[in-house]
Parts: sequence; structure tokens; C-alpha cells
Amino acid sequence: MTLMIPMTLLRLVRVVLVVAAVALAAVPLFVLLDLARGGTGFGLCPGGITRCRNPYTAAPELSAGLTLALFVILAALRLVNRMWRRVVSGRR
Repeated sequence: MTLMIPMTLLRLVRVVLVVAAVALAAVPLFVLLDLARGGTGFGLCPGGITRCRNPYTAAPELSAGLTLALFVILAALRLVNRMWRRVVSGRR
């Protein structure tokens, strides 16, 4: 018995995953822009860049977490694309 997944649902999941990957990849840029404008870097440096007391490991931890999350999203996108190809080839 094969699993029947509607094409619209697959399209929606693909769009959501692509948007999530782009948004996740843009997070470091938004943090840097906020810090450059005198902000807190979305909570990364509560006193601003001049009084930032975060340890030197804060940036690598953030980078590692974002990279891991991006790889998970891209793996899910690859899985959805494989399902998409299987559905499309089954319709022919």
C-alpha cells in the first residue's frame, strides 16, 4: 500500500522549508545589523556592543546551533523533494 500525499501539501511543505532555511541563514546578518545600529543584537549583548560581556564561546555556540538547524531543514527539504519526484513519476 502506497502513501498518497496530495501535491498541494508537498508544495506547501517545500515552500515552508525553503522560507525557513532562508530565514535561518539570515539570522546572523540581522544580529550584526542590530549590533551595528547600537542595538542589543537581539539579546546577544544586552548592554550593546561596547559593553558586551558574553564569553568568547557565544558566537561559536550560536553558529553551531544555526548550522545544525540549517542542516536539519535542508535534509527535510531533500526528503520532501524525493517524495515529490516519486509522486510525479508515479503519475506518468
